[in-house]
Amino acid sequence: MSYFVSACLTALRIPQADVVFFQTDPPIIGLAALLASRRGGARFVFVCQDVFPEVARLLDGFRNEWIYRALDRISRYLIRKADRVVALGEKMRERLIVEKGADPKKVVVIHNWVDCSAILSFSKKNPFSLTHGLANSFVVMHSGNMGICHSLETLVRSITLLKDIPDLILVFIGEGVKKSRLQALVHDLGLTNVRFLPYEPKENLSHSFSAADCFVISLEPGLSGYIMPSKLYGILAAGRPYIASVDEECDVARITRQNQCGLLAKPGNAQDLADKIRILYKNRSLAQEMGARAREAAFRFDRAVAVKLYFRLCCELAGIQLTQEAA
Repeated sequence: MSYFVSACLTALRIPQADVVFFQTDPPIIGLAALLASRRGGARFVFVCQDVFPEVARLLDGFRNEWIYRALDRISRYLIRKADRVVALGEKMRERLIVEKGADPKKVVVIHNWVDCSAILSFSKKNPFSLTHGLANSFVVMHSGNMGICHSLETLVRSITLLKDIPDLILVFIGEGVKKSRLQALVHDLGLTNVRFLPYEPKENLSHSFSAADCFVISLEPGLSGYIMPSKLYGILAAGRPYIASVDEECDVARITRQNQCGLLAKPGNAQDLADKIRILYKNRSLAQEMGARAREAAFRFDRAVAVKLYFRLCCELAGIQLTQEAA
């Protein structure tokens, strides 16, 4: 609330703009952005990173119906007032139109992105894997936030079903609210082949990503379209195969099927996830082929592609005519 109040006060002082964007986290900050846009007669763009209040229901112990209703009204109000609404995928676009009443003509899809020139595909034997003793193991990796929307307990439990693979290691890189919970689960299950490593500096991401033989992307059942696991794009750029433990209608599943760059597993099903890990372990040529297709697919989500789409959107809303070359 203190951030919201300070943002509103700042909105009264900032110079006049042509277009004002706001992202949905935190959800009520859009009211400050709307104030800034209306004060200067600017166009207003709602960039939906997460759909509220549905995402708020994931928070443990947070069960306040009044707040849920307030967040839903605020979300619908901002969507109604927006000149454009940006969704991160087709399923999110569908959710916003059907469930939030967004005008279909105003909703555009612009994916989050990866810088394909910054994350490259390197050899598995690199400074990161050698430093952490991963070069000679089959590494299943989850890199990024260990958040409430990810079904990571299922990933840990799947490793208990793969005890016959002596050189398999599960590596978590990053932080998040679930980290301590996962560490406790690993201890309770007596697993010795699970490691937790801190975030790597951005300049080291290519090496840390390339240390993986496969990645796992997970999402709790029922969340497709409310959240988009944007860690997908970095995995694609690193040229590594992955297993997506997500609902069938999730955009990650759609991208996976279209590009044949990973395997799909039933969300929340440890046995199915373990079976898919075993497939990639036994068939290294298949994993290599998927990794190559992943790198090819990454360029469709390169930063330059997304920046161009946002540039066109800004020009359209600001009434700027683009030359053929700029378009």
